[in-house]
Amino acid sequence: MAVTPDILLLAGPTASGKSALSLHAAKALDGEVINADSMQVYDGLSVITARPEPHEMAGVPHHLFGVMYPSERCSVGAWAKLAIAAVRDITGRGKRAVFVGGTGLYFKALVEGLAPTPEVPQAISDEVAALYERGGVEALRAEADALDPVGAARIEAGDRQRLMRLIAVARAAGRPLSDIQAETRPLIDPKRCLGVVIAPDREALYARIEARFDQMVAHGALEEARAIAERRLSPDLPAMKAVGLPPLIAHVQGRLELDEAIDLAKRDTRRYAKRQFTWFSNQHPDWTRVQSLDPVTARAELDDILLKPFFGAA
Repeated sequence: MAVTPDILLLAGPTASGKSALSLHAAKALDGEVINADSMQVYDGLSVITARPEPHEMAGVPHHLFGVMYPSERCSVGAWAKLAIAAVRDITGRGKRAVFVGGTGLYFKALVEGLAPTPEVPQAISDEVAALYERGGVEALRAEADALDPVGAARIEAGDRQRLMRLIAVARAAGRPLSDIQAETRPLIDPKRCLGVVIAPDREALYARIEARFDQMVAHGALEEARAIAERRLSPDLPAMKAVGLPPLIAHVQGRLELDEAIDLAKRDTRRYAKRQFTWFSNQHPDWTRVQSLDPVTARAELDDILLKPFFGAA
């Protein structure tokens, strides 16, 4: 018996209009919105992360926005636990869930699962770092090939971080990371989900990114950066790496002129969007695409996509 989907996965790069489309979809589907953006989970960064404002939510319940302090670390696993609880709550009340965001790992966790990897002791991390210091990437590659040839074959030649991670997990677990990953299961039945990616023209998106950042600065981004800087949080915290935040903090601390900080923030945002394009192209090539940046046209495109799966219409 065919399963009627009750979950929409709406992904796309930053500034592509995801928030507005998720609200439109939630209204059309009698649904509620769940955040799938790793920075929008943090409180105190609503402007810099372009979190929907209260009036933009327009009466539709939104979940997992601003639910953690910037001093906390929100791992994929921590987010997934909250997300699954939200799905159960929403669908248990006869509503549909609309995930929206640009964090590829969050969507990957939902549709592919989370590998139950062990905590890596610091001693092992130090050993792997020492291996790299002694022999460089070549030494890492040789060790990865010995410990996990299947996993190592999936890693590009110069990807030091992934090689180090593969070696560290294999040593900590006593078994290959690829074996652990092979045992993972989706967190949500894929038959319940419809995946949609917003994939507009890149140059048009980059122009929107620049214009939007100027609006952010005019509507409180500097004040947010100043408030975060005053808390003197560790720069290694995830929230402190929000795209656009480090240059603004450098400005409010007197280390950068405003124009330079804005230019760097725009550049970093464009680069982030490019990585998102690549991720969704590689990881979810089969998800349906919405291609327009024009809000009216994009809504029409999404309506056509939703019609048959959710409403059974041809």
